[in-house]
Amino acid sequence: MPRINVGSWADTCVEWLRHHLTWLFDFVSHVLTDMYNGIEAVLTAPHPLLLMGIFAVLAWWLRGLPAAVLTFAGFALIDSIQQWEATMQSLALVLVACIITVVVAVPLGIWAARNRAVGGALRPVLDLMQTMPAMVYLIPGILFFGIGVMPGMVATIIFSMPPAVRMTELGIRQVDGELVEAAEAFGTHPRRTLFRVQLPLALPTIMAGINQVIMLALSMVVIAGMVGAEGLGSSVYNAVSSVNVALGFEAGLAVVILAMYLDRMTGALNERVSPLGRRALAKAQAALGGLKFLYWKPATSVAMAGVVVLALVAGGLNVFGKDGVKTDGGGRPITLGYVNWDEGKATTYLWKEILEQRGFKPKAQALEAGALFTGQARGDVDVQTNAWLPTTHAEYYKKYKDKLEDLGAWYDKTSLEIAVPSYMKDIKTLDDLKGKAGEFGGKITGIEPGAGEMKILKGKVLGDYGLDGEYKVAESSTASMLTELDRAYAAKKPIAVTLWSPHWAYDKYDLTKLEDPKGSFGSGDSLHLLGRKGFAKDEPQVAKWMKNFHLDEKQLTSLENAVKSAGEGHEQDGVRTWLKKNPGLVDTFAPSANVSYAKGKDAGAAPNIGYPAWDEGIATTYLWKNVLEKRGYKPTIRNLDVGPMWTGLSSGQIDVEFDGWLPVAQKQYWDQYKDDLVDVGAWYDKTSLEIAVPSYVKGVKTLDDLREHRDEFKGKIIGIEPGTGEMKRLKSTVAPAYGLEDFQVTEAGTSSMLAELERAYAKKEPIAVVLWSPHWAYSKYDLTKLADPQHTWGDNNQIKTLGHKSFPEKFPEFNGWLKNWKMTPDELGSLEKDIQDAGKGHENDGVEKWIADHPGIVDKMAPVK
Repeated sequence: MPRINVGSWADTCVEWLRHHLTWLFDFVSHVLTDMYNGIEAVLTAPHPLLLMGIFAVLAWWLRGLPAAVLTFAGFALIDSIQQWEATMQSLALVLVACIITVVVAVPLGIWAARNRAVGGALRPVLDLMQTMPAMVYLIPGILFFGIGVMPGMVATIIFSMPPAVRMTELGIRQVDGELVEAAEAFGTHPRRTLFRVQLPLALPTIMAGINQVIMLALSMVVIAGMVGAEGLGSSVYNAVSSVNVALGFEAGLAVVILAMYLDRMTGALNERVSPLGRRALAKAQAALGGLKFLYWKPATSVAMAGVVVLALVAGGLNVFGKDGVKTDGGGRPITLGYVNWDEGKATTYLWKEILEQRGFKPKAQALEAGALFTGQARGDVDVQTNAWLPTTHAEYYKKYKDKLEDLGAWYDKTSLEIAVPSYMKDIKTLDDLKGKAGEFGGKITGIEPGAGEMKILKGKVLGDYGLDGEYKVAESSTASMLTELDRAYAAKKPIAVTLWSPHWAYDKYDLTKLEDPKGSFGSGDSLHLLGRKGFAKDEPQVAKWMKNFHLDEKQLTSLENAVKSAGEGHEQDGVRTWLKKNPGLVDTFAPSANVSYAKGKDAGAAPNIGYPAWDEGIATTYLWKNVLEKRGYKPTIRNLDVGPMWTGLSSGQIDVEFDGWLPVAQKQYWDQYKDDLVDVGAWYDKTSLEIAVPSYVKGVKTLDDLREHRDEFKGKIIGIEPGTGEMKRLKSTVAPAYGLEDFQVTEAGTSSMLAELERAYAKKEPIAVVLWSPHWAYSKYDLTKLADPQHTWGDNNQIKTLGHKSFPEKFPEFNGWLKNWKMTPDELGSLEKDIQDAGKGHENDGVEKWIADHPGIVDKMAPVK
């Protein structure tokens, strides 16, 4: 038989509709979305207990006291398992779908009942609508309406409509013909016959159809979770894709409770509104005897009054609120989409937390890869964090790249592979899989069918290695693949799985990555952030944050573990736990113009800080002054020569200083005053003391060379402050060891030495200066540190924080911060440079610039809870 391309015709039809009826789809989407948002806002705004009360009053009115008690208990259980918001979102979706379905289906049913030609034409259409697999409706739904609530709602309406049409038609057809004839005999207009005779008598059947609509709508709502519809469907989809029994059971239980409530209430409503139903209800109550009080129902007016009172209370609780604080986001929504892979989920919820802290209202949606890229191309998803490019997601990116913006790679470099347990000793490469299908059950366990890795595996890898007819690729999900791996590994059974690096499975299991000598999987990907077209223009600040976002492997795997440990449905709790262990990262990833600093527990304390006029001393003192002021302290800083500063430190006039060079450079002061001091800790390691000359002075590499070129330097070494340990050591130890006693050592201060160095360097004149490392001069000038083969300068120093012995007790919080404080050479060098550029008297401006360039540094240096 020749192939009939029905699928191609359907595809062509859908494409034609997309291009020619966009205006209609946009209108429908606008109307239904507004309806959904309105109902969802009403259901989610009040406190759950109040809404439970309203539901219970309605149950009491319709079914009696036992139903009211069970209703309250059921919805209280939903709230206790943290599925309340999802349940209300699902209820909103069901209500909108049912309203639209009933408005369309009942008139169609009436028309079909009154016109047999219409009924005959509708029947095959209804058969198609009801028997077509439910998930098929999601495909055109995505194409016409994008991802999210709309395709799920439209698919729900289509799938649930046939029972309402059929039952309406059936109910009207079943009305006794003699009654209709009698009405007509009395001259009743056909419209009045319909509304006064046929519809009241057909109402029980119509209500049964509406009941079926609600049940089918609820089942479809769960399926719609696959394309990003909110509510219990999303919870169920997440549970299935991650094989999370706990979340699946809880979400399923919430679906059952909601379904039972809606079923019982619609059934009871039929008894209230139908004449036949009221008659049957009266007979049933008469037969109850002494138990009649349990099924006493309040009058409609009383029930409605109770509902109104509860509604007003619920609304009143939300009228009064605190004024919003100015934030970067201003409450603007941002939609984050992700495929349910560990790194995608972890980074998505990380950015969700960051954006919430910055005042945005982000929403995270789990989607299949195809739906995610399609939704982004339509503009329904703003950002995804986990695009594997240029290989894994190449097909999607090629198709949609004109409608996407690449915000940059945040992780490099990944790899795709097939992995087997290492106890399979003879399987090392993909070639080794050939001929061993029986050992693996003829199966390679895969992940989501839409994943780029799966497409590469089936489209290229299997063919390149001759595995096409030998192995079947089992398509499931990442969670299912990992479950299979765990089961096989525990039983020491052979298994081959699709994996990628980085992945925590390589830490948990001893696995072999099968080598790919033909390079069929490609050379590896980078993980990219992709935005929809126009995202950077709409949200320039967020786009800038994301372009500068990077995680290393240690950060990524620890974040994944934190999210995984928190459990499904608690991903953001895992992110928050991780951020607490990595203070300052939010400010690093998303530096804010509206940062407010928390006060320390010792806010108001006033430590006295001393410092010598050395660059690292000035820089770190002004840095800590700024940080302490942000934490609510009132520090005082004093510039002193080295000797007076040590004296003041030992007497308690100075509480702390940050520029103690030990154990060598300032040993004499430490030995003299150590009984009155405390070593808080080293913040920089390791320093060196030296004499330096410009590199254009040739032939001078060591201190011995300096002696031999004495005349070239006019017998002069430019020194610093006379009281420093370096100057004393130069005169007492270094100079005698190298025969430099006849050199004149000037003692004018650090700033004078640097001024002399700058003047001589500009004229290319020989000059020898006393210097130390770290120092910004090595970045500004090309200098040679003269080697000290006799090690006369002594061991390298650490730069330490030193305090008076009372310091830890007087300032315990500050002392704790200093114990954990460290600086890298790059941090110190850039801080010194910013202060130099700010100029004398503007040190605070330099520090502020440096803090702005190092977001999160305040929380890192001085963490507060």
